[in-house]
Amino acid sequence: MAVTQMLLEVGMGTALRSGNYTKAACRAVQNALWHNSISLAEVFDVEKHQMIIDVEIACQKPDHVDLDRVKSEFPYGQVTCRAVAGGLDIANPNRPDAEPTLIAHAAIKVSLDVTPKENAQ
Repeated sequence: MAVTQMLLEVGMGTALRSGNYTKAACRAVQNALWHNSISLAEVFDVEKHQMIIDVEIACQKPDHVDLDRVKSEFPYGQVTCRAVAGGLDIANPNRPDAEPTLIAHAAIKVSLDVTPKENAQ
């Protein structure tokens, strides 16, 4: 058996006024998940809990993301999550003391532990 990446899903999420990086990260994950209906587990005849899900969140303050909260967005699978520098913070020019609008990006890689077929001769 070999762990093989099958899917890459991407999403973008925002926190418009709260300054909450976790909220933006969760919305990015939701954006990626809610726009897809993938029956990957069924196609390969494995249980959904066997899916290996690697999540990368990009935002300006990765240390402000509650990774356990982001993981809870997934109803099944073996989820690992990390946050890295990226995304965008947009200051309000009319209210310099206000929280900026935050943009986070999510990259979700879904893998399965499967035996690949050998190339036909």
